[in-house]
Amino acid sequence: MTLPVRLTFWKGVLAALLLFGTYSVYVRIFHGLGAATNLSDRFPWGLWIGFDVLCGVGLAAGGFTVCALVYLFNLERFQPLARPAVLTAFLGYLLVGTAICLDIGLPWRIWHPLWFWNPSSVMFEVGWCVTLYLAVLALEFSPVVFERLRVRWAVKAMHAMSIPLVIAGVILSTLHQSSLGSFYLITPTKLHPLWYSPLLPALFFISAVGIGFAMVIVESSLSKRAFGKALEIALLSAAAKAMVVVLGIYGLLRLWDMHYRGAFVGVDALSREALYFYLEMLLLVGVPVALFASRVLRRRPVWLFAGSLSAVLGFVLNRLNVSITGMEWSAGAAYTPTWMEWSVTLMFTAAGFAVFALAVKYLPVFEASRREPSRAAACDRAA
Repeated sequence: MTLPVRLTFWKGVLAALLLFGTYSVYVRIFHGLGAATNLSDRFPWGLWIGFDVLCGVGLAAGGFTVCALVYLFNLERFQPLARPAVLTAFLGYLLVGTAICLDIGLPWRIWHPLWFWNPSSVMFEVGWCVTLYLAVLALEFSPVVFERLRVRWAVKAMHAMSIPLVIAGVILSTLHQSSLGSFYLITPTKLHPLWYSPLLPALFFISAVGIGFAMVIVESSLSKRAFGKALEIALLSAAAKAMVVVLGIYGLLRLWDMHYRGAFVGVDALSREALYFYLEMLLLVGVPVALFASRVLRRRPVWLFAGSLSAVLGFVLNRLNVSITGMEWSAGAAYTPTWMEWSVTLMFTAAGFAVFALAVKYLPVFEASRREPSRAAACDRAA
């Protein structure tokens, strides 16, 4: 007897994560936040906001970054990056919306901000932007599905709408990427000085732009190993070169801002917060900038993957430091996620990887570059 689906180690891990995560969702829905999480009135935002929302939205920033380069700035050599970036963004925002449903007290009222308007609220703006941008991403990715189904008239229609969709996506994504940082502008005495800054909206936006390129490189590397489908090294090297500029600007702005505000004054250099800050800056800025500043290293797959993965981990640590580490400092309450919180987060992450893998396997996500040979050579020299 042969099984219709071959069971592998990673499929077993995925099944286990889905099983535990589903049980945790059941507990959360039918028994409340108190039964499933370690959240409290003193610490109301935890892992589901810090990772699932702040990180999820930021890691999906490649969608608007790459599309803006291709369709608005006419940098056609980045065209092959667009589809995997848009797919990542669509899945990321879909999971972010699901996570928000679980974190709010009454999940079935998730639609309320869209109907009961409160324009003075940052959450109102983020809610509308995320909802609209999710619709835009679905439309931007739809040509890939229509190509697979060979519905040519739909492909032509969506391509005709590409420029307006990209403009809408860039505007919406810029607004809510920065607005996530605006959440914490009302906490000047609660967020640790190592992370609080009037420039938080700008810092959130710039770091998201840089991490969008990193996610495309990581996904391309993993897809190459799993399916033999990947983007050319010269193109990924160009994306890594862009990361040097963007993350370099982020690092310099961050350090200048901290110096201007005197953020290090009175902070113990060996405190937990300081050590997390050093690690965050090393992973997010130090390692990728040092590696990708070298033309030789950024053209080698192993270093491309290592530098991009370091940037992703540093980005995740930054968002968790802002939402958890920096807030524990003033709350006087230690927060440790329960196994149910972890299981839901891991389930969402695993589901995102699984759906991305299925899309790469059955849809033309990593399309071949259509550039002329001379333009390909120019791209190689630029990288």
